[in-house]
Amino acid sequence: MQAEFRAPRRRTRVHEEYQAPLPVSSSPDERTDLRAELINQHVLVCHPDHIQKIHNQGYFGKGILSRARPDHSISDQWEQHKGLFLPVISQSRYEELRCWAGAALSAQGLDDEAVSQILLTHSRPVEMEDLRREVGEGENGHRCEEGEEKGPGPEDGVCPHTKRPKPRLDVEPEAKRSCRLDPEDLNHDHSSDQDSDSNPDPDPVSDLSSDSDPETEPLVPGPGFVLVVCDSEVGEGVREVRRTPFSLSEYLQLSLEEAFFLVYSLGCLSVYQHQEPLSIIQLWRKFRSLYPDFVSSYAAYHHFRSKGWVPKGGGGAKYGVNLMLYRKGPPFYHASYSVVIERVDDAFRGSALRPFSWRSLAALSRITANVSKELMMCYIIYPVDLSEAELDSPECLIRLKVQEVIINRWVSSRERAEQEDI
Repeated sequence: MQAEFRAPRRRTRVHEEYQAPLPVSSSPDERTDLRAELINQHVLVCHPDHIQKIHNQGYFGKGILSRARPDHSISDQWEQHKGLFLPVISQSRYEELRCWAGAALSAQGLDDEAVSQILLTHSRPVEMEDLRREVGEGENGHRCEEGEEKGPGPEDGVCPHTKRPKPRLDVEPEAKRSCRLDPEDLNHDHSSDQDSDSNPDPDPVSDLSSDSDPETEPLVPGPGFVLVVCDSEVGEGVREVRRTPFSLSEYLQLSLEEAFFLVYSLGCLSVYQHQEPLSIIQLWRKFRSLYPDFVSSYAAYHHFRSKGWVPKGGGGAKYGVNLMLYRKGPPFYHASYSVVIERVDDAFRGSALRPFSWRSLAALSRITANVSKELMMCYIIYPVDLSEAELDSPECLIRLKVQEVIINRWVSSRERAEQEDI
């Protein structure tokens, strides 16, 4: 019987625009080259431009410090302070960051006296005149030439997901930017810190748009500056601009299925391990060694992506399933289906990846219905004569078949009402 697909439920509040279904160029002449690293059995995308392209166009992966979108910030509260737009943190939070920075410096082999001196120098309040001078120097050093087009990136001084304040409008209080972990910056004295802050690599500064007016638009310093609010009774309400002693890097973590889809199906991603790119065969074998059921899991992921769905595996654990299927992406629609992946042979026999009893299946169906989703069993059908040697290459995907079965809870009263209507 053919499954009846219900219309996805659109979210009531959508805060972004849909860009593209996949992170590839529509022009056949343009090639998209993105890079990821295989680190400790995880696939991480570290370049800010690549993070934004992969996540915004297809909603692949999640931020390692965020629930979904990689937009972690040192603070969710930002405010305008003497013409500058700064993140606000408490004194206790600042001291916690100092402790982390001290531990990072001690791990580099520095003695306690050197660590204390570096932290003391780095955490001194920054005069507003010095900060404006650094921002101005960075702006002049990184402003594009007239008529030159330049995309967002780390050299611009603002990460791509930073929301810049607009002139003559209320400043966005939830502006966020990612920060980089670079404890080596703490090894410099105050004057060298000023030089490094004007450098776009260690501490980028904001590059205001060419049509903005610096006199009417608040300046946005780089992520190396914070507004520290004293939370003690003695100095309550005192605000000081200081340098960030310790910054956390926001990276994009891809699932094994997402990474292989970008490499194998789209050809837009290269995965590196120990600075060496991995071939498709090497990546396939590596992922199989990390996850024994990778073949079935990827076959299901590839199947649903090819149908236009956005499969997400992370949220499935909350509902006891392998995948959640979204139309367009999580920001636009609620998940329509909760998918359980099973491996069977041609006769629908074989050891189940997840054995169900009638009670556990009924419980899962009830949970899925309570969150307004439908439960789908995705059977990956393996030919009987498929050998282990064939499974050692992605070419085996050609021989696999996929069968979808939607499970609905039987309600006796509803069936009686339908029979009476007939």
